[in-house]
Amino acid sequence: MLEKLFGFWKTGEDKPLIDNENEVENSYKQKRRSVIWSVVFGYGFFYIVRLTLSVAKKPMIDAGILDVAELGIMGSVMFYVYAVGKFSNGFLSDRVNIKRFMSTGLLISALVNLLIGFNQYFVFFVILWGINGWFQSMGSPPSVVSITQWYSRKEYGSYYGIWAASHNIGEGLTFVITSFIVSTFGWQMGFIGPGLFCILVAIVLFLTLQDRPQTYGLPHVTDYRKDYSAGKISSESTGKLQLKVLTSKVVWKIGAAAALLYTARYAIHSWGPFYFQEAKGYSIEEAGWLMGLNTMLGLAGAVSSGFISDRIFGSKRNIPTLLYGSLLIVGLFILFLAPGNNKLYDAIGMGVFEFALGGSLVFLTGLVAVDVFSKKATGAVKGVIGLFSYVGVATQEWISGLLINHGQTVVDGTTTYDFTYAFIFWIGAAVLSLIITLSFWTVKAKA
Repeated sequence: MLEKLFGFWKTGEDKPLIDNENEVENSYKQKRRSVIWSVVFGYGFFYIVRLTLSVAKKPMIDAGILDVAELGIMGSVMFYVYAVGKFSNGFLSDRVNIKRFMSTGLLISALVNLLIGFNQYFVFFVILWGINGWFQSMGSPPSVVSITQWYSRKEYGSYYGIWAASHNIGEGLTFVITSFIVSTFGWQMGFIGPGLFCILVAIVLFLTLQDRPQTYGLPHVTDYRKDYSAGKISSESTGKLQLKVLTSKVVWKIGAAAALLYTARYAIHSWGPFYFQEAKGYSIEEAGWLMGLNTMLGLAGAVSSGFISDRIFGSKRNIPTLLYGSLLIVGLFILFLAPGNNKLYDAIGMGVFEFALGGSLVFLTGLVAVDVFSKKATGAVKGVIGLFSYVGVATQEWISGLLINHGQTVVDGTTTYDFTYAFIFWIGAAVLSLIITLSFWTVKAKA
């Protein structure tokens, strides 16, 4: 069965090159448009069936389904599995048919969310959410591989930035729409509704994504765009290039910085709705709107980062990475220090954080490392950095759960939470991420 599955996922054979230049041009234009919009919206919907738990946390606690510590464990298991899955599926992504591989991941993730909506037992929550983590890991690496297959080096900074906006589309829709569903119909529908919708999206994704250009008789994108800015196409095998990724000190440093960035990212995205409801007195819908609308600023940060680095800094990523990382820390401090009854400060803090996060993710979750290595090993680069990133996320989940639980007090039957220690942990991770970033300041693009 596994052999048949891997056979289904395997990339197609190269076809003889089309010798009609007009046909090549028209085919490339049509397929490139299809690829970029498919990975943007397709990966955005991966987030809808990943962040459902973030929105449903307080209702599940209030209903006595799970407590804060159990939710932390559930989130950790999902992200530890996701980390391993992103590593292995990153290496697979360099060899697979992206349209089949990525659509399969979203389909199974959607089905798992459906099952969770009908569950009541902690052990099954953990198992199912862990399974979700594995199939979620079939989204990001294939997306980036597809971009580097269809866009040349001078282009893919900008297109990577556009793709990175998919995070914000998915997060925004989750925090606003899923929050409404949960507040209106209960936590169960917060999993069932997104699950049903994403089954349909998976089918669309299968129809609109593309395999490699060569499988359609098209030339390599480097030859098509005549962009040899990073050198000629590497003649080394994919396996050798992937091994170089594994042994690269630069990739490991970027991975460590990304792990700490993701700690801060998911601290807010996973515990943010709970924080605003418990510490700031927001309703579930108010918290959802605050986070959802501000993720659109993250979209602006993502798109602007790729454009700025390509057009202003000549495809150099170091200065923009420093600028966006510093701004992210400022946003966290505003969220931490803002008075409890001042929604304007909360909105400013979230806006600054999300804008800076959008740009930081573009650089640290792959674009810097993708510049350094051959396109043949793009999936491996994303896999290694993804492993680091989501080990950081998973560890954050249970540590944050413990710290928030430690700040719990009960007075006259009323439970309150002190988030001070959690925020110190989150801000410290962001600061350390920026410090590590400075250690690969001079990294340069290679073939």
